[in-house]
Amino acid sequence: MDLKARLLAEAEAVGFDLCRITRPDAVPWVPEGLRGFLEAGHHGQMGWLADRVHWRENPAALWPEARSVIVLGESYTPEVDPLAVHGMADRAAISVYAQNKDYHDLVKKRLKRLARWLIAEVGSETEVKIFVDTAPVPEKALGQASGLGWQGKHTNLVSRDLGSWFFIGSVFTTVELEPDPPEIDHCGSCRACLDACPTNAFPAPNQIDARRCISYLTIEHHGPVDEGLRPLLGNRIYGCDDCLAACPWNKFAVEAREIRYHARDDLIAPKLGELVALDDTAFRAKFSGSPIKRIGRNRFVRNVLYAMGNSGIADYIPQIEGLSQDPDATVADAAQWALARLRDVANGVDRG
Repeated sequence: MDLKARLLAEAEAVGFDLCRITRPDAVPWVPEGLRGFLEAGHHGQMGWLADRVHWRENPAALWPEARSVIVLGESYTPEVDPLAVHGMADRAAISVYAQNKDYHDLVKKRLKRLARWLIAEVGSETEVKIFVDTAPVPEKALGQASGLGWQGKHTNLVSRDLGSWFFIGSVFTTVELEPDPPEIDHCGSCRACLDACPTNAFPAPNQIDARRCISYLTIEHHGPVDEGLRPLLGNRIYGCDDCLAACPWNKFAVEAREIRYHARDDLIAPKLGELVALDDTAFRAKFSGSPIKRIGRNRFVRNVLYAMGNSGIADYIPQIEGLSQDPDATVADAAQWALARLRDVANGVDRG
């Protein structure tokens, strides 16, 4: 069995569902799309996307010695329909990937195991670098170049084998490996993902304006969210799965093998009234080891308050009143907005 075949077998053994090979210089189309995205300001407050842009445009510049990129996919397909919670006014919707352990830690451990195996197979002179959403690497573009999947109209990678529900990791190496052919677009005329977006965050197919994306607004955006967008958040308090869940290719998705990607019972439709009461200590304890922890208590409670304001449940008013003077100005603003909406409900005022 040659090295590449052994590599594919080892990737599966350590827990990856897909493994493909490409070269660092195989994505010459990235600069045009990236520059247009940045020049239009569609990255919002994510200034880090504009940093070291020369590496994001050209993975070969990130590490000139690299000869191959091993691109890996790991399924996190949910066990239940993630959209089912959207009709539950007193419950919160949390993105599937954040309902248990932080994928960065889990994927990184598998990448390290695979990298160590490669060094042992080829020799100590072999060099490797691993990446999982933590460096200026265009992972989705490399995924398409490697044949792992293609960038759908929602800009995320779609796989014929895994649908939309998978994480991407990569191993850059000085080892010469035979590259796989790139994947072609299989979206056709389908626009289910575009039509599913609650905030119309896609100016056109294959383009996203993060400033309108619920995942961006609830995770990356600091400060108050635009009042015109708050009602569109619904009960989504961390991320959004609507465009991913709409993809017809999910019929081929495979269940996540990693048990730590399966949703925690307390994060499947948790009660808004319990989440909004979390202080900083309780927030950190509840979300230890979760990607949710990184946004901090204040931004999290801001999101919960928007969901409460959208709930139409006037019984929340006494609880929200206690946060209307919160030391954090953004939390206080969110509470005051939610109070105004729910007092209208209590008074029978229809805002349309």
